[in-house]
Amino acid sequence: MNEVLNFDNVSVTRGGKTILQNITWQVKPNERWVIVGPNGAGKTTLLRVAGTHLQPSQGNAQVLGKTLGEVNVFDLRTRIGFASTAVANRIPNSEPVLDAVMTASYAITGRFKETYEEVDIKRAKRVLGEWHLAEHADRPFGTLSDGERKRVQIARAVMPDPELLLLDEPVASLDIGSREATIKILGGYASHPEAPAIIMVTHHLEEIPTGFTHALILKDGQISALGPITQTLTTEKLSEAYGIPLEVVFLGGRFAVRAK
Repeated sequence: MNEVLNFDNVSVTRGGKTILQNITWQVKPNERWVIVGPNGAGKTTLLRVAGTHLQPSQGNAQVLGKTLGEVNVFDLRTRIGFASTAVANRIPNSEPVLDAVMTASYAITGRFKETYEEVDIKRAKRVLGEWHLAEHADRPFGTLSDGERKRVQIARAVMPDPELLLLDEPVASLDIGSREATIKILGGYASHPEAPAIIMVTHHLEEIPTGFTHALILKDGQISALGPITQTLTTEKLSEAYGIPLEVVFLGGRFAVRAK
């Protein structure tokens, strides 16, 4: 498979409003992408198409080599990890953290009558350890802090060993300590040569971990710029996208931005 994602002139229209327009974009297995852009630019909608949760109104969208509209998306979703607040909201507050992560193997939320093998349990425990959650395995999901919940979302997303990992604002609303701890773990994961292709949506450049290779800037539902991350997230391109003079700094593998 040359690309895990191949969009050709993809557009999405809802209620007579065009949310995405003529998106042509490819993601290769060894690439880690970040999507940025103003509020309402279509970032989450683009991620939902990539996650097979939304069909394009026009154009051709291929995910993991399969064309949307010609494939059973429920089978395809078992190969995609998706971490978002919307997914987290479907996890019962009473669900033990171990089960909240393990159920991702079946692309469901809320353990019911499924039977899990010992290999599933061992993998879930290993993933919890990797995301610094081992001590919380038996705690109800609803009792966790915001930072712990965010890490459970990501651990759940990587549980099925996905070929494509989608992250929708994975550190939004966290305090500085929790944010930086999670970004550090994410950066280590993204930098690993065996990590899957990753696409992350964020509103803040400071939240981009190390290890990310490419960026896409959306504006008014269209691609404003895309390419290697340091050539795309520049003062000029971001100033144009946001309509305000900005100054972008890249230091120590991390970005920072402020108004001029």
